[in-house]
Amino acid sequence: MNEHENHIKPNGIALIPFAVFAVFYVGFSILAGHMGLDMPWYRVPMPIAFMVASALSLTISRRKSFEERVEAYAHGMGEPNIMIMCLIFVLAGAFASIAKGSGAVDAAVVIARSIIPEGLMVAGVFLISCLISLAIGTSCGTIAAVTPIALGFVEPLNLDAALLVGAVVGGSMFGDNLSMISDTTIAATRTQGVRMRDKFLANGLISSPAALVALFLYAMSGSSAGSLEVPQVTWQHIVLVVPYAMVLGLALAGFNVMALLFSGTVLAAVIGGALGRFALFDAMDMLGKGALGMGETLIVALLAGGLFKSVQANGGILWLTDRISQIIKGPRTCELGVFLLVSVVNCFAANNTVAIVIAGPIAKECASRFKVDSVRVASILDTASCVVQGLIPYGAQILIALGVARGLGIAVDSFSLIKCLYYPPLLALSVFASMALARRRIDDAAQDVV
Repeated sequence: MNEHENHIKPNGIALIPFAVFAVFYVGFSILAGHMGLDMPWYRVPMPIAFMVASALSLTISRRKSFEERVEAYAHGMGEPNIMIMCLIFVLAGAFASIAKGSGAVDAAVVIARSIIPEGLMVAGVFLISCLISLAIGTSCGTIAAVTPIALGFVEPLNLDAALLVGAVVGGSMFGDNLSMISDTTIAATRTQGVRMRDKFLANGLISSPAALVALFLYAMSGSSAGSLEVPQVTWQHIVLVVPYAMVLGLALAGFNVMALLFSGTVLAAVIGGALGRFALFDAMDMLGKGALGMGETLIVALLAGGLFKSVQANGGILWLTDRISQIIKGPRTCELGVFLLVSVVNCFAANNTVAIVIAGPIAKECASRFKVDSVRVASILDTASCVVQGLIPYGAQILIALGVARGLGIAVDSFSLIKCLYYPPLLALSVFASMALARRRIDDAAQDVV
């Protein structure tokens, strides 16, 4: 919906609830740390921070009745993208729980340990996540499938859970950014009117250096892994990992992420039952607990969607896009302005595809006005959104990873995870470096004309 056509006026005050959310969540977590409490970032439930910000957002607008404001908020909670995310959360929780109960996680760990050296296990997890997400085009599907396997190395190899989960999330964002079947790629290329192949090649020059450096850092971080005797791989191990193989195979065939997670869950339950790992009612109990274990994740997604819609309806997003577009004065600032625009919108929307759709038309107009290559703009749109999406603790990717870890009985707080996310910050640095080189080319071309 076009905000101008709906008579929404820019309103910077509407953005205050986001600042309140950040101050409330981060501030009280820091306070908990100063009070000496263990795991301070778990002391402030994220749903509470969103509820405080949402309550403020509903009181800001005076042009509509309170009932109309609540209705707009509810529409944001029920937005199709939010509902799809919630379904993925439920299926991911059920799949992770039944896979663990059937022994699929342990079997995958045994097979991986027989192939990958212990000292390179974290780097191996990152590389596998990169390749899988590149092939299937979805970071959420990659995280849901790989996180349980990665966390299986925590105890036997004495590895940091946050480091392993960070490798999975970082690798998944690599494919989300590059894959030709990723929704972010589709959104970026369509809004700018460029070919996917051209955008892929331009993106590869930016993403590859960041991925290589991240791979090196993960190799160094995981080099202290313990060394244990590698157990022998048996036929049961092979059978137990079939659900994972099927999930990845269906993903490569283009199946919807919900369809492949559902299929993998059913197959894991059937195999576990056939091998005598659990009875029927035990399996249903595991599935139920796995789905319910994602409850906090679901609540955060719903509240984030409602808060974004409320801020948007009050004119906050329009004010933001107007202000950022005003700083774009020429070719030199166009690329930086596009990066800033989609990054800030993504922080508020907590969805990189939605951020690209909102910022895309403005970016296209600026690129046309200042003669900036549309392929470059599409690449920056996608890359910037993936940088932010891979770092915000209330984004779907980190929420899924933390939810799966919680369902497996492993505590990983968002702050510790963010510290282990090497790839997104490196990707941002790579983008800025490419901008600097592009500015130098622009200056050289201008001097040649003179």
